[in-house]
Amino acid sequence: MSSTTSAAPAAPPDALVEAVPALTARQVVVSYVGTVVAMAQAEIHKAGRERSVLVARAAQPLLWLLVFGSAVSRVRELGIEEVPYKAFLVPGVLAQSVLFVAIFSGMAIIWERDLGITQRVLVAPAFRSAVILGKAVSSAMRAVIQVAVVLAVVAVLRIPLEWSVLGVVGSLIAVLLGATMLSALSMVIASMVRSREQFMGLGQLVTLPLLFASNALYSVEIMPGWLQVVARFNPLTYLVEMLRQLLVGVGPDRLLLDAGVLVGGIVVTVAIASRTFPRRVL
Repeated sequence: MSSTTSAAPAAPPDALVEAVPALTARQVVVSYVGTVVAMAQAEIHKAGRERSVLVARAAQPLLWLLVFGSAVSRVRELGIEEVPYKAFLVPGVLAQSVLFVAIFSGMAIIWERDLGITQRVLVAPAFRSAVILGKAVSSAMRAVIQVAVVLAVVAVLRIPLEWSVLGVVGSLIAVLLGATMLSALSMVIASMVRSREQFMGLGQLVTLPLLFASNALYSVEIMPGWLQVVARFNPLTYLVEMLRQLLVGVGPDRLLLDAGVLVGGIVVTVAIASRTFPRRVL
């Protein structure tokens, strides 16, 4: 006597996969902000162990201000007649300090890639742009601390600036925006090279034109016509304009436009870095 067993019909493949509800807009925002904050906190924690380095880096802009500013203070054409050249130079020196700190922050990306840290970050369930933005914000916070130290020394030296709470706070916000944008640009550069030596060479190639083709050391009006056009497309020009208007009270009064250019620069550089960063470092 034989028995016949009938096999149960196989479940469709879709039934074996648990449906995952789509994230709401609020959950996406919370996840994105959480990733940015987590990345920034990790980088700031590392920077907290290098307090002496932060203070030492403030010496370079002070040397520019005291030595270069004193040497060329008699050349009236470089600045604006209404203010002493040292006062005119302070925002440019601050922007230069931001530029150097932010551009060379990408060196950490190469170190992390060589140590295998970047690979672990990239496989984490996080938005790539949030990772980039978090690292850029942490580098920007270092620049803000350095600028605060320089401003304290400038106050001790009694260089005639228009001191006010609004001006100082606004300047630190401008530094945060400018440094975030330049740090993201640094990550784009880091994704284009394979070694620290290549990064240093390319970083210097980018840094010097940004500095000298801006209004950091001299006013735009004394530049040749072609260089004035270049300066208008230079994001550092808009950072210097904000700092000069807030701290010295001279220059174009267009803070919202300057801030908008820097925010737009952050969006563009973070978007580019988000596309090049994962492709190049693996």
